[in-house]
Amino acid sequence: MINTPLLNTDITRAVREALSEDIGSGDITAELVAADTQYLAKVITREPAIVCGVDWVNETFAQLDSSVTIDWSVSEGDRVEADQTLFTLNGSARSILTGERTALNFLQLLSGTATLCDRYAQLTAHTSVKLLDTRKTIPGLRTAQKYAVSCGGCFNHRIGLYDAYLIKENHIAACGSITDAVTTAKAKHPDKPVEVEVENLDELEQALAAQADIVMLDNFSIKDLEQAVDINQGRAKLEASGNVSEVSLASLAATGVDYISIGALTKHVTAIDLSMRFLTD
Repeated sequence: MINTPLLNTDITRAVREALSEDIGSGDITAELVAADTQYLAKVITREPAIVCGVDWVNETFAQLDSSVTIDWSVSEGDRVEADQTLFTLNGSARSILTGERTALNFLQLLSGTATLCDRYAQLTAHTSVKLLDTRKTIPGLRTAQKYAVSCGGCFNHRIGLYDAYLIKENHIAACGSITDAVTTAKAKHPDKPVEVEVENLDELEQALAAQADIVMLDNFSIKDLEQAVDINQGRAKLEASGNVSEVSLASLAATGVDYISIGALTKHVTAIDLSMRFLTD
């Protein structure tokens, strides 16, 4: 789970960088509008969604023009329907026009991530399995997307390369064996969880013998997953991974694994269709 100080720092940074890349030397189109023009604008969603990204929208206008007021009609994590109003903006027309795309880019992406995660989570709600994200995120937006995953009812795997071990095929080859890799990991950072990716039941036995905390079962068949759960007998947490889809998800969850990791939660996300309109009345 993303800690709040890290997330808040990243929100400030991400918004600053997004505004900089969009505005550059100045919004020449917004300058067509008289500087003293004030307007009220409404943002709606054109499709059902789980709302996620409120803080990024607020931060966009806080950095751009703090005199612009935002009135939210929904809250973070709310389930909304097509054509529902999300928020209104009141203030400088220039500022609203300049900040529109940056604010909506964050909101549409993070709401899309949360909405996809909600759909996956609903498919396994009858089980105890936890659906995990991966590091397959949009560069520069990892904490944002991992936050959105949580908002949508799924869970975070490790945040980066620093907070947990994930010993994969190439690590094992370079270290010499699963046993050597796990032993070294526990000696170097005994406070960090050690996960080992395995490709067959023999490697599972090796990982369990080395006392790995978590074993990732890479592209195992349903039959092999069931056998892995039987072999494990609760000694380690088991994580199914590889080619997970909405079609296969329920069957994977039914095997009794503890976790299912799904790269699609962040890398196959489709942004939610949002629209902003000035109100003339």
